[in-house]
Amino acid sequence: MSRLLRASFARLKKDKTFWICMAVMFGIGALFVISNYVTMKFRGYGATVDDALFSYGTYIGMFLAAFSSLYIGKEYSDGTIRNKLVVGHSRSSIYLSNLIVNMVVSLLLATAYIAAVLGIGIPLLGGLHSTLESVLRVLFGSVMMAFALASIFTLLSMLNQNKAAAAVIELAGFFIFVFFSIYIHARLLEPKVYESYSYVDENNGKVVTEEAEPNPNYLTGTKRAVFEFAEDFLPTGQSLQLSQWAPTHYERMLAYSAVLCVITTAGGVYFFRKKDLK
Repeated sequence: MSRLLRASFARLKKDKTFWICMAVMFGIGALFVISNYVTMKFRGYGATVDDALFSYGTYIGMFLAAFSSLYIGKEYSDGTIRNKLVVGHSRSSIYLSNLIVNMVVSLLLATAYIAAVLGIGIPLLGGLHSTLESVLRVLFGSVMMAFALASIFTLLSMLNQNKAAAAVIELAGFFIFVFFSIYIHARLLEPKVYESYSYVDENNGKVVTEEAEPNPNYLTGTKRAVFEFAEDFLPTGQSLQLSQWAPTHYERMLAYSAVLCVITTAGGVYFFRKKDLK
């Protein structure tokens, strides 16, 4: 395993896709901070470094999907995986070494984004307003979320020898779940009751008051429980909550991320050992 990892990280240093993803993640972090600064300066809205610090969760999956599919796909197209088997490496160690690389890359992508936010944001917007405990709490949750994504993309990449097909499947799947998670999040944010309000009737100039009334779109009972489970279980749902510093069920999210890592890794190793490598 150690020899596989040394070879993989040596290759990673020269991988163009990796460096492009790192540069873009850094750029997104810088763009977020500058955008917040411009908004604060010219529109008078309050903005802090905290607002942008963990927004990378929404984007990291896209770049991780692209990297994983191309990096592992190249191992198939170049015959590297077959060569590793020929020299005596087990299929399990090959799979796990690629998983570790993907997890490390997820950390590096997050680091590139956070470095941009802090490096550019602190001089422009000032220091963090959140407590260290809050920062570490959300950071750990986002790392677990990124590891879950890395595990899923490793599974899909290792079981698909066509890197173009793997890239399409992973990117399309990621965006589908992003939009699905946005829909779920919006439904869960529906207010239980529409508050009362007043307005002036243009016809007679009188003040009209509308009483508070129940929101028919508010989710209740089993349906709400299902929506909450989906938001907490899906990494894309977790990323939305973490980017807003508002994980509703933090410990549950950590557990779901760990479960996803274990299930996808166990399943991936099992099916890769059975896979016919052409």
